[in-house]
Amino acid sequence: MKIFRKDKNPSALVSLLPFVFLVAALSVVIYVFGTDALSGASQVALLFAAGFTVVLSMVLYKTSWKVFEESILENITSVGTSIVILLLIGAVSGSWMISGVVPTMIYYGMKVIFPEIFLFACCVISALIAVMTGSSWTTIATIGVALVGIGTAQGYEPGWIAGAIISGAYFGDKISPLSDTTVLASSSAGTPLFSHIKFMMVTTVPSFLITLVIFLIVSLLHDSSSSAHVADFAHDLKNTFNISPWLLLVPVLTGVLIARKVSAIATLFIAAVIAGVSALIFQPDIIGYIANQGEVLTDKGLSFVEGFKGMSIMYYGATSVDTGNEVLNSLVSTRGMTGMLSTVFLIIAASCFGGTLMGGGMLQSLTDALVRFVRRRVAMVTSTVGTGICANMITGDQYLAILLTSSLYKKLYQERGYESKLLSRSVEDSATVTSVLIPWNSCGMTQATVLKVATLEYLPYCFFNLLSPLMSIFIAAIGYKIVRKK
Repeated sequence: MKIFRKDKNPSALVSLLPFVFLVAALSVVIYVFGTDALSGASQVALLFAAGFTVVLSMVLYKTSWKVFEESILENITSVGTSIVILLLIGAVSGSWMISGVVPTMIYYGMKVIFPEIFLFACCVISALIAVMTGSSWTTIATIGVALVGIGTAQGYEPGWIAGAIISGAYFGDKISPLSDTTVLASSSAGTPLFSHIKFMMVTTVPSFLITLVIFLIVSLLHDSSSSAHVADFAHDLKNTFNISPWLLLVPVLTGVLIARKVSAIATLFIAAVIAGVSALIFQPDIIGYIANQGEVLTDKGLSFVEGFKGMSIMYYGATSVDTGNEVLNSLVSTRGMTGMLSTVFLIIAASCFGGTLMGGGMLQSLTDALVRFVRRRVAMVTSTVGTGICANMITGDQYLAILLTSSLYKKLYQERGYESKLLSRSVEDSATVTSVLIPWNSCGMTQATVLKVATLEYLPYCFFNLLSPLMSIFIAAIGYKIVRKK
């Protein structure tokens, strides 16, 4: 990570003041706006915290604005790819739903995934797809949405379903060499990618096995009588959408692109385009319905203008289809790319705040303080894990949390003689997996939006994400496969 300040850094106490300001600002925002805090107020709080940091550093340490500008721009540039992926996920979510891809997956999934093992199957399926895609976001936005529909029809609570999906998706994301967060965690700590993944297995596999056991037991104890809505869901889906096995070619082709290691941006773009063509072929009535703002398509069929308008709205805007089933209506409604704009705002605001911290030399000061006070292995790993979680809460972005935590502790691990892979694993076990558990974090906000399950509703059931930080500390305590240079 680039360090912009080369002169005197602020004291550790002064370096903590921006965090105190941010926590206070977010507390007021949450109190005033409640569940609407993420619509923009939290982002404004981050920007004000960035402004406070700039003023503090300029007044006390005469830091030039140019330093902050360069640091902020570098941070925003580093998350540019994530912003594009986020918007494309919105487009994929809308097009896969309206084209009938997700409804078809739900329709056939209800016939083959039995309620007795549903949560277990959810977790395993999400894990496998995330390993192949290298992206928990893509996994949740595609198969995850379909699994929510299947599970709801089978009588499962949305929180349990989302918890199983997220647990599996984040496990697969962590161990996938295609994952951007895995690559970022290993590279920022100076660890070879495959050494990082291999070392992570020590904490990741036990956490995932415990998670699978929990979901299997809960699934086996599930009351099958609560699955009475399955037939109704299937009937209403078939009456509303043109359900066809041919639509399953869309996720299959997407899987082929992933297997051929096509970039995430290209894969998502192609997946959205193919789904759009499928929507014109299989769901012209629904495209016309969207274009005409709820009016049924005339006997003349779908015109060019209606097709263009309906597809455009499908990609970028909020869509809803009347299935005659209130629960199903909420499942098949989408927000498209527009629904992701709050998250984009959040990422940019968090990047601004993180940039001011780096530009003002405050991160370096905190690093130096940690080197002096953290001495033993368990305390060091515990502190790393705690910092990763706090960074997720403060910055609202997992990428910043990974970078900030790695930069804070890299020097400490080197001075104590520990391998860099211990740092990269501790960062992954905290900064990566806990990001989805925080409502104002970009990950928590995104998954709650895509799955239509509030962050705090699924949080208690994301067992893998909750266990991973604890497992990291436990393994550090027993010292298993941890080597220290003499």
